[in-house]
Amino acid sequence: MELVELTTKQDITKAFAVVNELRANLDLNKYSELVTEAMERDNYHMFGMMEEEEIVAVAGFKPAVSLYYGRLVWIEDLVVTNEKRNYGYGEMMLHFVEQWAAQNKYDHVALSSGMAQSHAHKFYEEKMDYEKTGYVFLKKNV
Repeated sequence: MELVELTTKQDITKAFAVVNELRANLDLNKYSELVTEAMERDNYHMFGMMEEEEIVAVAGFKPAVSLYYGRLVWIEDLVVTNEKRNYGYGEMMLHFVEQWAAQNKYDHVALSSGMAQSHAHKFYEEKMDYEKTGYVFLKKNV
């Protein structure tokens, strides 16, 4: 296994099949457009866990500063392919993001998770020791 930063258009395209398992609402063009813009504007980082030549997990995150959290790394995307879940890849990816945050002097790692993702909530809270601190509210089409 190898963890690599996905920075090129080819890397980003290669990760689409994995990310699409989490973000099924995106087609390849919209996904590529959003990843590229997030990298340019928000310092978004995308890493892939490689097993041989195949990406089996992806983490996408960006550093931020907020009055609530202070200096934090916000995880936008964390997904492991269906075939590779329960093999420890999610745990490895989260530990990597936490190490990246610490090395870059960020105090917190935060993420949101969909209401229906109870298996993910259990993973974050029970296995990874994340604390549920609130809800995320969204208003569309503003």
